[in-house]
Amino acid sequence: MQAGHVLPLPTLPLRGTLSLVASKSESNRALILQALAGPQLQLHNLSRARDTQLLQQLLREPGEVLDARDAGTTLRFLTAWCAVAGRPALITGTPRMCQRPIGILVEALRTLGADISYEGEPGFPPHRIHGFTQKTAAVSIRGDVSSQYLSALLLTAPWMPLGLDLTVTTPIASRPYLDMTLAWMARFGLRVTETPTGFHVPPQAPAGGTYTIESDWSGAGYWYSLLALAGEGELFLQHLREDSLQGDRAIVSLFETLGVRTEFHPDGIRLTPGPRADRFDADFTHIPDQAQTFVTCCAGLGLPATFRGLHSLRIKETDRIAALQQELRTLGCEATVDADETLRLPGTLLRVHTPCLHTYDDHRMAMAFAPLRLLGPLSFDDPAVVAKSYPNFWDDWSRLCPSDCPPA
Repeated sequence: MQAGHVLPLPTLPLRGTLSLVASKSESNRALILQALAGPQLQLHNLSRARDTQLLQQLLREPGEVLDARDAGTTLRFLTAWCAVAGRPALITGTPRMCQRPIGILVEALRTLGADISYEGEPGFPPHRIHGFTQKTAAVSIRGDVSSQYLSALLLTAPWMPLGLDLTVTTPIASRPYLDMTLAWMARFGLRVTETPTGFHVPPQAPAGGTYTIESDWSGAGYWYSLLALAGEGELFLQHLREDSLQGDRAIVSLFETLGVRTEFHPDGIRLTPGPRADRFDADFTHIPDQAQTFVTCCAGLGLPATFRGLHSLRIKETDRIAALQQELRTLGCEATVDADETLRLPGTLLRVHTPCLHTYDDHRMAMAFAPLRLLGPLSFDDPAVVAKSYPNFWDDWSRLCPSDCPPA
């Protein structure tokens, strides 16, 4: 899809089978474990998302500078991996990435024995890894800013000579992502004990094996939203599992409120329309990557809605709360935000009238707003931004459009 080109209109009723990109969240965790363990861990169906491809490249990169670009998970996981592996490196990213905090993780690694210095503003990238000589196993860390800090420490803990006794001092945000980390470690035979205050990981070696990555539930949300707005048809999404490790599987029950039923099959899920509630209220503390999808879907349905637990959206690829407010305002919807970052929609109907929406260098802005094409013509200033997590999104979109439509 070209910048500024009107997005093709899907055919109604919706009909199609889509094979989603593999989960980058699972892929990135598995890659860190594989990088530390060696070739006895074999991985299949790794994500084609740009973030995962970049992490693979940087893990093999022999040079000093490791540029994570706009990939927050990649930068945080690389920081812990380089420190524990004793791999000297200068870790940096885009200007926006260098505004996203890293200090909580760096201070934890320093307490454990890492030698890390900042090249610019303390607490933010770029930062330099000089080496690692473990002096203690005990460290305390906040859990309410980003679960990625906890995951980075836990994934590398088995290779720390003294192991890790991690105390978490606040409630854990995005707990399903941490549970995914623990599940992947268990798959590799790595023992983690959850204590009343945190986690204990002894030094240990993983078991070998071959592992296959599941499709991405985060990417599934956009197709749920499309069907909710269409209100007719059915979609089949391949390679999603009922017993998924991914926290975003929670969208099954949330989208049922918005009128989409889910049937689980051995090879995926079938989505069909169902009854819809007359308002929406949910907490996104543990599934923040779904917030934009639900905000835009509720706005498109004209539902009054309340979205809580959005505090982490301020420090994502962009300030996602501000970006949502601005682009919804373009479509005639005034979203309000309380002091605690609760976002509210008034339940007014959108006016979609060939606007060119801004993506703010944020992949999820483009994909979350795309289903609103059903309400009227729209385009994006940077449709290629979807490559970060779902590079074939526009190809999948085109599969639901008339055959004589130009490719998205």
